[in-house]
Amino acid sequence: MLQNSPLVRPRHFQYPAANMMPPVKPEVIITHESDLDGLLAGVLLQRLARKLFDAEVRLEAYHYNFWKQRELRERSGWVTDFTFEARLDKPNWLVVDHHVTEAKPLNAELVHDVNKSAGLLCYELCREHGLGSPTLDRLVHLNNVSDLFLEEDPDFVLAGDYANLVKSYGFWNLHALINGEIEKLLDHPLLEVMATKRRIEDPLGFEWSKSNVAEISPTVGFVDTVVGNNNLIVHQLLERQATRYPVLITMFRRTNGVVIASLRSRNGEALKVAEKLQGGGHANACGAVLPRSVKTIPDAVHYLRQVLNPRRDAPLNNLEALFASIEVGKGT
Repeated sequence: MLQNSPLVRPRHFQYPAANMMPPVKPEVIITHESDLDGLLAGVLLQRLARKLFDAEVRLEAYHYNFWKQRELRERSGWVTDFTFEARLDKPNWLVVDHHVTEAKPLNAELVHDVNKSAGLLCYELCREHGLGSPTLDRLVHLNNVSDLFLEEDPDFVLAGDYANLVKSYGFWNLHALINGEIEKLLDHPLLEVMATKRRIEDPLGFEWSKSNVAEISPTVGFVDTVVGNNNLIVHQLLERQATRYPVLITMFRRTNGVVIASLRSRNGEALKVAEKLQGGGHANACGAVLPRSVKTIPDAVHYLRQVLNPRRDAPLNNLEALFASIEVGKGT
């Protein structure tokens, strides 16, 4: 087992094979690029590696589509805020995550709890090695509330402002602004911008978007947005049942031309749609990066309609043709 390992297992650790070797210094730390949870978790794992191995390990961040295409050539690595899957089950690899998974670790180490954000799970590992602080306690709590969408928490609105920092300014821009010192996000001046946008833009954006939902498929609607926090607008549309679609999609175009789709639902339907788009995430909150051939939002709507609607003019297979002929016979 890992008695000699510098990494202490928390109680939510899922045990790999009994003959597993102790973890070694990671060659790379990989995290999710799209949100605050990925930023916080990645920075904390970097800090943990610095503490355990006295080394600066490079941090890489990916959206889901690019992550699935990334080859894992390193002999060791730490991955966080990405679903544990078979290709990650490698000796000397550690995965710290909270997404639902059916894969079982036989070679890798998996720290997993669906009721905690990736940031909280990474922070628990850090605290085991004296890397906690009141500032981090507060920041990790706010991230946990926003990432798990804990609506009943008294800090829910404020937590949404923190989460919106990464979505508004970008993972690496924000990382550069704070110079990798994640504590600087607590009470950051940019939060005033987020709060103002929320108070003024969100009500205007909700009313406009409510009247601008276009059908992608019978169960998926595209929500056009002009101002406001897209996630909160879509959440309100679903909560108030202001639209008949159980899955709602918003999209935005990054400065590099890539179009990203964000999907939301209330009963787990969103993830199934995201997987059809080669994306992933949580059951009710997930996303996907659309192909580079999709250049504009109208292109994206057309692409999604093609992917998410089965072709009605597709040739029938033999069994379908048989039943069709039977039905025709019944009617004659």
